[in-house]
Amino acid sequence: MNHDRGMKKWRPFASMPEQYTGLQEVINKQAEVPQPLLTEEQVEQINFTLIEALHTNKQVYLTYYKHGQCMTDTGFIQFVDSLGDLFIFIDEVFELKNKIRLSELIDVRFT
Repeated sequence: MNHDRGMKKWRPFASMPEQYTGLQEVINKQAEVPQPLLTEEQVEQINFTLIEALHTNKQVYLTYYKHGQCMTDTGFIQFVDSLGDLFIFIDEVFELKNKIRLSELIDVRFT
């Protein structure tokens, strides 16, 4: 007769989800980096590249700041609104529309 049948397997931290969530938050906070500051020249170059990518439908490699991380993505620029601090791009992998603030953009390059 097997007595441990039906017993749950012990998983550290899983028995206390609040503790696990708190630990994950601490780990995420340690991985955060401050948002890089761009020069006026870098901002102008980004704007120029965005507009060119929009009009030529060339694929771009984006680097942007989100949730304390520098993220990268490849896609196509669909819309740019410099007054509204917004642009929309279609990512290459899932072909989803992504809205990002221009102020979060760190770099844009043609692939």
